[in-house]
Amino acid sequence: MLGFPRSYLAATDDDSMAWRRNAIASHVEVDLPQFGVDIAAPAMLRFWRMLAHVHGQIWSAADPARSLGVSEPTVRRYLDTLTRTLMVRQLQPWHENLGKRQVKTPKIYFRDSGLLHALMGVSTLPELLAHPRCGASWEGFALEQVLRLAHPDEAYFWATHQGAELDLPMIKGSQRVGVEFKRADAPAVTRSMRIAMQDLKLDALYVVYPGAHRFPLEAGVEAVPLWAILQQDPASDQARP
Repeated sequence: MLGFPRSYLAATDDDSMAWRRNAIASHVEVDLPQFGVDIAAPAMLRFWRMLAHVHGQIWSAADPARSLGVSEPTVRRYLDTLTRTLMVRQLQPWHENLGKRQVKTPKIYFRDSGLLHALMGVSTLPELLAHPRCGASWEGFALEQVLRLAHPDEAYFWATHQGAELDLPMIKGSQRVGVEFKRADAPAVTRSMRIAMQDLKLDALYVVYPGAHRFPLEAGVEAVPLWAILQQDPASDQARP
């Protein structure tokens, strides 16, 4: 079990939570100053906790800036700091000109779901399953696994002001692949998926879900269990959803 963090190896949920809280405090109090980041630890910790509640959502600086009593450029600097230190992923919006009004701000994801749960105050699996952000937590975890295995040249999210969206369009070479994450037992094709297939000219679209079986949904669209993705070899050029 060498290489696993003590949070994973902890004998109890309480011990695991204590380790993660200590890791969070150490990052803002020790790591960031060593990286030359001049941000007060209490302010960064408050911001990081706020950020946990917008995991998987489109970023807006207005609310956290108002809550912290600082400017929007200041909270953007906080966000960029957590991004550079690999705590947070800013998934950028698809920028192709499609003749539609598209969302132009990034989506925010925690790269470590354990730290996300600690900042949300969730310490046990039953608490997580009852939490309103459980689906967003699962989506972020699944997204990180897909990106780790797929190694795309480019990765985005896509959303229009008319309501169409796709969680993860990826480009690798000449291939365009879309991924939608659904924490559901029986995922189905949605109108948004069909619009994304057409507008983004996708070669394939995969619906990643926490089920047991892989099966086609319709032409070009396939449901794929998350466990099947996790069994792939990340070093393989064939790794894909």
